[in-house]
Amino acid sequence: MKVLEIRDIVRKDVPIYYRRLFTGTAVLEILDNALERRIEFTIETKPTGARETTVAMIESLDYPLVPVIKELKDCIASLDRSGALPC
Repeated sequence: MKVLEIRDIVRKDVPIYYRRLFTGTAVLEILDNALERRIEFTIETKPTGARETTVAMIESLDYPLVPVIKELKDCIASLDRSGALPC
């Protein structure tokens, strides 16, 4: 299982300044098949400065979710560090 990319990322307007909510399309490679699934993720900045990422699958996936969510969180954290997420 591998996350190839997350595309079509759109930031939703949330009135809480320390929480950023996004939707997008995750392109996953599972057993040599490329699948596209809609996801929603939140990046929340804690008072300590640490960032907590939560991911929800909007479309169902016939694969164990724990490794998928872990890989998506790593990919999202990388996008956030590089400044590739919409403002």
